[in-house]
Amino acid sequence: MFKLALASLWNRRGSVWLTVVAIAVSTLLLLGVERIRVQTQENFANTISGTDLIVGARTGSTELLLSSVFHIGNLSNTLNWNSYQYLQQLPGVDWHIPMAMGDSVQGFPVIATTDALFEHFQYGSKQPLQFQSGGNFATHTNFTVAVLGAEAAAELGKTINQPLTISHGTGDISFSDHDAHPFTVAGVLARTGTPIDRGVFIPLQGQGLVHGDYLPATEVETTHSAEGHAHEQHAHEHQQESANEHSVPPVYTLSAVLLGLENRAYALRLQRVINTYDEEALSAIMPGLALQNFWRTLNLFERALMTISVLVVITGLLGMLTTLLASLRERRREMAVLRSIGAGPVTILGLLVCEAAAVTIVGATAGTAALYAVLIFGADALQNTLGIQVTASVLTLREIYLLAAIIGAAIILSFYPAWRAYRNALADGLTVKL
Repeated sequence: MFKLALASLWNRRGSVWLTVVAIAVSTLLLLGVERIRVQTQENFANTISGTDLIVGARTGSTELLLSSVFHIGNLSNTLNWNSYQYLQQLPGVDWHIPMAMGDSVQGFPVIATTDALFEHFQYGSKQPLQFQSGGNFATHTNFTVAVLGAEAAAELGKTINQPLTISHGTGDISFSDHDAHPFTVAGVLARTGTPIDRGVFIPLQGQGLVHGDYLPATEVETTHSAEGHAHEQHAHEHQQESANEHSVPPVYTLSAVLLGLENRAYALRLQRVINTYDEEALSAIMPGLALQNFWRTLNLFERALMTISVLVVITGLLGMLTTLLASLRERRREMAVLRSIGAGPVTILGLLVCEAAAVTIVGATAGTAALYAVLIFGADALQNTLGIQVTASVLTLREIYLLAAIIGAAIILSFYPAWRAYRNALADGLTVKL
């Protein structure tokens, strides 16, 4: 039966190949959306790892998460320096990463921080940041240096020791450049598949310098000095020396602070302590829990995308059904010949079901092969153009179920044209009625 179905399909290979292509494209889209959905969720959850608390000024957990981890949006309130010192002294705090944001480089967010970011920040399965080239801030004696994420370095066309100008604000276009204080690229981070790739990282002192609030006591002395330009130059040199004596500016405002604890069991207790801090209204969130809650808000878009993919698959299967129905009238003589050599109506029904199954299996296989071709040869292009990171891993159980559902739906749909052919075979007998 199956051999006969293949011979019949080959005889009508022109229209059959179009149906196979339609099913292959539908399968590619459905499996592609499922693969992107699952791996995007995994990458989303792995954006930050090993950080126990994120602390910022009193705000919503989503806003604090998006700003500190994804570098999206601006926090209206900031965290003062005294609060940062208070966080450092809390019992159980192992390390801390201060972050100040608000500037950009051609649309890429600038994050002012310390070398603690490169020492303690982790992503994925507690993977540390690695340098593709160059090094951290400590590799240079001054603080007008920057470390670029892999994507930022590629799109900006910057490598180590090249100049960089920071702009005020976070838009792609800025009318206020901090060109009086050019920065130099000190290092480029290896690709992580996280928002780190789009970041431009500078020392806290560097952002304080361009904003004019670095070591205010020294600046006041410089402003009120009557010794002219020579004395200003001397004050600037004194400021550089003072910068080397302080790892961070003594007074500075921050956007957020990442905290790592000696024991994760301390997280709930410290979260309560920080949220009830009297000197300033603070918010402390657990990044893992906040990521899960935020992902739930995206379920609507996830379901909408999957629904569109399912509709495309249904369209492909309906195209196959239309092809089978359209060919029935032309194939009445073929059915009569089959009846003449002993094929019964049930054989005719089974023939069309086998044809539909064969077409669907070939189309689904071709669509799966096309998916892996895209994942293997186009993964870098997807990463660079769309920021989507997917891998060519083996089919998951859910993807296998989807393939089985496509084949099963095609077989069920084929019963209608098979039943029509069955009735025609009974009505025609051995004499074709045209």
